[in-house]
Amino acid sequence: MSVVRDTVVDMPPRESPSPRWCAVGRSGTAPGGLAAVELDESGGRSPEIPIPADGLANFVAAREAEAPRRWVWADTPAVYPALLTAGVRVERCHDLRLCHQILRNSVLVRDRAALHAATQWAVAPDPVEEPRAPLMPALFELEAGSARRPTVPDSLSEVLAEFDRQRSAIDSAAEPNRIALLLAAESVGALIAVELTSAGVPWDTEEHDRILSEALGPRPAPGAKPAALLAVGEEVRAALGDPSASLDSPPKLLRALRAAGIEASSTSRWELAEHEHPAIPPLLHYKKLARLLSANGWNWLDEWVRDGRYRPVYVPGGVVTGRWASSGGGALQIPRSLRPALRADPGCLLVSADVSQLEPRVLAAMSGDRAMAAAGAGRDLYAGIVESGAVATRQDAKIAVLGAMYGGTSGDSGRLVPRLRRAFPAAMRLVDDAAAIGEQGGIVTTWLGRSSPPPGEEWQGVQAAASLPGAGRREEEHARRIAREFGRFTRNFVVQGTAAEWALAWMGELRRRLFAFDPVHGETPMAASGPVFSARPHLAFFLHDEVIVHAPRAHAEAVASAIEESAQAAGRLLFGDAPVDFRLDLRISERALKD
Repeated sequence: MSVVRDTVVDMPPRESPSPRWCAVGRSGTAPGGLAAVELDESGGRSPEIPIPADGLANFVAAREAEAPRRWVWADTPAVYPALLTAGVRVERCHDLRLCHQILRNSVLVRDRAALHAATQWAVAPDPVEEPRAPLMPALFELEAGSARRPTVPDSLSEVLAEFDRQRSAIDSAAEPNRIALLLAAESVGALIAVELTSAGVPWDTEEHDRILSEALGPRPAPGAKPAALLAVGEEVRAALGDPSASLDSPPKLLRALRAAGIEASSTSRWELAEHEHPAIPPLLHYKKLARLLSANGWNWLDEWVRDGRYRPVYVPGGVVTGRWASSGGGALQIPRSLRPALRADPGCLLVSADVSQLEPRVLAAMSGDRAMAAAGAGRDLYAGIVESGAVATRQDAKIAVLGAMYGGTSGDSGRLVPRLRRAFPAAMRLVDDAAAIGEQGGIVTTWLGRSSPPPGEEWQGVQAAASLPGAGRREEEHARRIAREFGRFTRNFVVQGTAAEWALAWMGELRRRLFAFDPVHGETPMAASGPVFSARPHLAFFLHDEVIVHAPRAHAEAVASAIEESAQAAGRLLFGDAPVDFRLDLRISERALKD
């Protein structure tokens, strides 16, 4: 299945004149040095240009000053941080590693043989995954802890050979404009991810310490637990009637729970909340405090915050849908309680924006469902669904929409989703079709051409076993269950993946607009953000449907307008004149507080 239907806008605007590409890699003739080759649209190439090992920043800066190129390199995180440290920003790049992953898997690309043969490029970060339903790929962002850094060839000859493979693949695509736009968006996302780490999030360590002390008690000695955690732990043990119960080891805690008559099958907070026992409320509180301490406690503060900046490491395309993951610092999992620690530098403000109901709005645009688009025009989408008469309350609307996108079939979702099918048939048909294809083991594709992974060999084996003569009811039910699970995955893949594409387009356009602001002269109000970002508004934080821009106070209102205009531009870039309003909640404040 492909949700590609209409012609989209061609490559992003403001393309530079020929030559528009410049490939960079290790030189094959000068050991330890680098080299570059400029390429034009017709395939012409300049002679190899030698670059001293310490001269890349000067070379790039000079070329960017002439006319911005699209820099072709193996892996953005391996090249771009040093350029930013030297004060050099690039406007565009083509990240071969990220683009290879998209092209070799996209069903829009007709000829993928050469890409599949180039196995040296088929590498990706390896983030730690949370438990999920058996045989179902991960759909959600995952903190990667210590993710493996990919290693791809970086010699100029390999870079040029891979670039040729990728250009041939794009030319063979069913809709080359779409796939080219996705590659451009993914590559600018790679630049943004490095820039976010380089600039950092302005962070108030004193406020962070105050929040921790208020929740946990004073900072304890190394290796000791804070007072509040110890006190709540004693409450739990008293309620369990077990003074020696271990609360930090899931197997030991599970035994203690069962000994107290709590027949839990796991120690997850979702399951524990379903049981009634005096030990459950303090245990849930204990787990919340323990999570705060381990994920964002004092050790985290010491490790991740320096010079007033929190610098997490993002992984663009770290999830199969194209959503970002993170490989250190937990940027995707900052708890609400710590938001007050995000504080602008003196003389600056934080301009925050998040999209209201991004995925349902994307679904309306993809499906061309004008009734759903009208429900969200200029207002809360869920309130609009209530006004349409489809459901009675805003909570019902939210449950119904989430059930539609995630495959809810029981409880309130099972009751409410059929009402959406009557009210918004085009939107529901799109996700229902995607689910049906997944249940058959098929592949679905996002709006711009990122394809879902096929089910694995184990999934195929279960389906095959259920089709054999003599297969029993148990085998058949198991096959149907995992088929439905994969259908739920593909149902959401098309929506979540397209929402990720919209977010990349939003950030890419906003990044361009922000750098057009005049720098603040005579001072560096955001000096800790580094030479590129110290005097201009810049992206400081991203979380799927939310951005935070760190800006000089004088620019804050104009930045808010740029964020809004960029959102509408992203909608037009992907969906043309589709009547979908990407509604933002905008805030300008010293601290990144969120309702």
